[in-house]
Amino acid sequence: MNKLIHLDCSLRDGGYYNNWDFDEQLINNYLQVLSNIGVDYCEIGFRFLKNAGFKGACAFTSEEFLNSLEIPKNLNIAVMLNASDLVHNNEFNYDNLNELIPVKAKYSRVKLVRVACHTEDINHILPLFNFLDNYGYLSAYNITQVSENSSEDLDKIALTLSSSKVKIIYFADSLGSLAPHQIREVASSIRKHWSGPIGIHAHDNKGLALSNTLEAINSNITWLDSTITGIGRGPGNAKTEELVIELNKEKKNKLNLVPLIKIINEEFNPLKNKYLWGTNIFYYLAGKYSIHPSYIQSMLSDLRYKDEDILESISYLKDQGRKRYNFDDLNELRKFYKGKPKGKWDPKTVFKNKDVLIIGTGKEIKKHEKALAIFIKRNKPLVLAINTQNIKENNLIDFRIACHPTRLFADIPAHLKLNEPLIIPLSMLPKKFSKLLEGKEILDYGIGISKGFFKCYENYCMIPNSLVLSYALAMLTGGCSRRIFLAGFDGYNSDDSRNDEVNELLSQFRNSYPNSQLIAITPTKYKNLVSKSVYGNC
Repeated sequence: MNKLIHLDCSLRDGGYYNNWDFDEQLINNYLQVLSNIGVDYCEIGFRFLKNAGFKGACAFTSEEFLNSLEIPKNLNIAVMLNASDLVHNNEFNYDNLNELIPVKAKYSRVKLVRVACHTEDINHILPLFNFLDNYGYLSAYNITQVSENSSEDLDKIALTLSSSKVKIIYFADSLGSLAPHQIREVASSIRKHWSGPIGIHAHDNKGLALSNTLEAINSNITWLDSTITGIGRGPGNAKTEELVIELNKEKKNKLNLVPLIKIINEEFNPLKNKYLWGTNIFYYLAGKYSIHPSYIQSMLSDLRYKDEDILESISYLKDQGRKRYNFDDLNELRKFYKGKPKGKWDPKTVFKNKDVLIIGTGKEIKKHEKALAIFIKRNKPLVLAINTQNIKENNLIDFRIACHPTRLFADIPAHLKLNEPLIIPLSMLPKKFSKLLEGKEILDYGIGISKGFFKCYENYCMIPNSLVLSYALAMLTGGCSRRIFLAGFDGYNSDDSRNDEVNELLSQFRNSYPNSQLIAITPTKYKNLVSKSVYGNC
């Protein structure tokens, strides 16, 4: 077997969580640990060309930054470029080369330059490898999203690169969808026209990153990526602390794990507790359906997305085939309703000129249950409960309202046991809902999602998001209700994005319907609400 090369890319791949802004002392400690455990290469960061929004030093990995670090002599440094920074309109752009590669290798701490490239750009990026070779750098071509390439595609890539100056072909299981037997198939396809070294970068969506890496060794793949604690985009990668143990026998190092364990406990675990990388059921599904993991990472870090939102979004992404990440898609993911907005029921038949109390899901409901019961009996509002929310005296609830498809689907057994009519956008939901809710009294009020828009019509509404509160406010406004009381809308901490989302929708609602009477009668952190006490006269 050829010599195995272990490359750690913790800071480069982990930077997707903290914008590549690592503490310099952490970096120096990390470099020393890699040296001590026998890692051959450290890919310390990217060299991004574009500078938009704040990113730390590991996003640009300048020569000045590298020279400021305490890099052990036995540790080789690598950086990664994106082919998209050098290919414009299907042509190689030489103008950006000097910015990305300012000096020859003999004047740089960098030895290896890896290039992440989509298949369609391969012919356009070849001049870069000539340039890197002339400058004395070792170079690698990284096949991204290798699972989306056929055997024929890999044959062509290998054949094209075989006549170039690139020294290593890497493949990245970017979607985390491959199994060990598929690693063998990828290696076999590349080997048809490539005799040089092959490398693997495995993602851990399905918990197979280490297994796939070890299988790669059996397939004579000699360049092996890992990261400490698996830190990396989405679910992360094969773990350095595990791979170094597996490689110890082959590399015949005297392995001292103490410094590694120390930096894990003191530096990387606190980061993991903050950013929560590592595989879970959502990443597993993304790997299974070849969905780009950045969608999952973005939703998990956004508190607006509940579990049911993420599941519904995965279903949408699966159908749409989202293998490349586009941030703008996340707004589309929250639009779960298909077709032109429509409904069959006019809420004015029930709510016109009536006071309404909306029962939310906050903890303040339980605290003030007795007072709420008295309030209802005294003021006689129509009571509208969000989803399956209850108060002790269930007979005080007149209607229930829901709109989120996944939440509604999960709650169907409960709704079938509840007596109150259910207000939902039935005409906008998949046909299965009509069958599943057969026998339930349904009031079909339609829904459409349009950012920054609040408008109520006879049997449907246009609202800025899919929150059931937006839907309820629009329905009641369309129904010409008199006053709207809110209970159990506690709100979140000021730094919680969910708080911002609700405050924004309340502001939009106020701007659209300035004469509306919206009154919170239990404690709330939301703005743009008149606040009164359930214990007093309203």
